[in-house]
Amino acid sequence: MTEYKMFEGCVIGNRIPFIEAASRKVFDKIGVQTSQAPFACCPDPTGVKSFDNTAWLALGARNLCLAEAEDKDIISLCNGCANTLRGVQHQLKHDSNKKDAINKELAKIGKEYKGSIDVKHFVDVLKSNLDAIKGAITKQMSDLKVACHPGCHYMRPAEWMDSDDPLRPVNLKEIVAISGANVVDYEELGLCCGNAVAGPFQEHGDAILKQKLDSIKKAGANCIVVNCPACFQRLDGEQRNLSKKFESEYNIPILYITELLALSMGISSEEIGLKNHRTRRNTTIENL
Repeated sequence: MTEYKMFEGCVIGNRIPFIEAASRKVFDKIGVQTSQAPFACCPDPTGVKSFDNTAWLALGARNLCLAEAEDKDIISLCNGCANTLRGVQHQLKHDSNKKDAINKELAKIGKEYKGSIDVKHFVDVLKSNLDAIKGAITKQMSDLKVACHPGCHYMRPAEWMDSDDPLRPVNLKEIVAISGANVVDYEELGLCCGNAVAGPFQEHGDAILKQKLDSIKKAGANCIVVNCPACFQRLDGEQRNLSKKFESEYNIPILYITELLALSMGISSEEIGLKNHRTRRNTTIENL
């Protein structure tokens, strides 16, 4: 059995730990083995990289070295973390001068980046274990009409993410369908949730989120499934504010894909902390 080094990321561990709980329970059910390592922040694939690419490379490479020391691939629960770690690998693989410079920095702490392990996004690992997932399903989630939101960093840039079609993603849909939920197609599948824009330009970020949610509502979905902690927080936490701002009702529950799978595998909502979701009252997931 393959063992991965678990990379939970900062956001999940510090702000939404119930997603880690659901993910671990699902991994146990399908036989995906994980172990811990003293990872630090990935770091962020947009902000840190934009300010200081060298520091971004060095911090990311240090994380990769920890997995290399045990000769184990990394499994990431976060789009951004997977994007950073794969992006660091991509730059250092294609630029020997950068790799040499980063290794000079790493030598100061007794480490050397070799590029000997792989970084797996957890959705890709789930996709490779579809039969095991099917075998663990005990409850069909047929009441759910799910709009999938894979998120930007899972699919782009394609040259190093290489997980799904960035324009017509299908992986998340296939996994959702196994749970018995009904996958609902909508026009703005590939649209960003607006998280990165909302910080400096809230008006634009809110407009993007409204466009996304309006498209999902028009399609008739009663639930949104995601695989990114930043997207989860944005979609789950901002609907109430959006409702007030635009004088419209937004109350669509959000589930991480591992939460949906956990529920379909007979794991109770209490065990995975579903009560900690902000958008849940008077929705289809309230009594799951």
